[in-house]
Amino acid sequence: MHKSRISLLALLVALAMVAAACGPSEPEPEESPTEATGAKEAPEFAAGSTMDTIQKRGNVIVGTKFDQPLFGQKNPITNEIEGFDVEMAKIFAQGIFGGTLEEAAEKVEFVETVSRVREANITQGTVDFIVATYTINDARKEVVDFAGPYYIAGQDIMVNKDDDSISGVEDLNGKKVCSVQGSTSIANVVEQAPQADISISFDTYSKCAEALKDGRVEAVTTDNIILAGLIDEDGGETFKLVNNPFTTEPYGVGVKKGDDALRDFLNDKIEESYEEGSWEAAYERTVGAAGIPAPEPPPVDRYSSSGASPAATPTGAASPGATTTSAATTTAPTTTTTN
Repeated sequence: MHKSRISLLALLVALAMVAAACGPSEPEPEESPTEATGAKEAPEFAAGSTMDTIQKRGNVIVGTKFDQPLFGQKNPITNEIEGFDVEMAKIFAQGIFGGTLEEAAEKVEFVETVSRVREANITQGTVDFIVATYTINDARKEVVDFAGPYYIAGQDIMVNKDDDSISGVEDLNGKKVCSVQGSTSIANVVEQAPQADISISFDTYSKCAEALKDGRVEAVTTDNIILAGLIDEDGGETFKLVNNPFTTEPYGVGVKKGDDALRDFLNDKIEESYEEGSWEAAYERTVGAAGIPAPEPPPVDRYSSSGASPAATPTGAASPGATTTSAATTTAPTTTTTN
């Protein structure tokens, strides 16, 4: 009996030692609610800044395309605006309002902004900023400012699938070519293929695609990624990309001339999206879904603005929030512009 008690005591001691050795380690720090959900804290902005105004208003008004597959297109079933530009706008909204990306998306109002009215929509205050395959160039910098670039495209050519007569821009000489109004795609063709017939143009690229399909034109030219979206939307049945780009098109976010605080904020968000992976995730949800691999994101160009816009906002012009999600009809500045 005595021996049994000793054995039992030894067993209890051994178990206690094992329990001590295998006991719980220091508890790992719990994720905060924001970390666990991917939410962000709403930042504080300088009083009177554009970001402060947007935050207090409770929504951000963003100009984008409604007919551009992969970048900005209105879904005919859900009526939602979808695409890479749209996803970038949601990232910017999250930077202003905090919360999750999904919550921030609910605070974005998209205004259809075709190429020819982009500068007017910015200078007249119809939108807070524009994300719409908007190429940064020196002519536009005279009227508006840009954050970015956040993507680099190149002008290319789309033809019918059975057409092997066009392999580069020089082959557009003598051909009927379509692009959109207010786009330097036309100016680029005039410069590099001066005998091209560019008498047909529309306000949207989808109308150019229709003209190519029914034989009114022999080629459509604009940025390669826009053409790739049109080809993808058609299912690859009718069109093909020449795949011989002849320009470089850096896409930026258009803002009012001289709004350096907004431009710096957007530039910061673009660089942050590179670092945290939200840029790549946005690309994969949209352009990447069409089988187009993600490129290296371009470095942001924090250039110095030349100051206030030469085009003053007209007295009584609509302020952001006073517009609907239809295409603007205002007359754009006369500056020649691109995609």
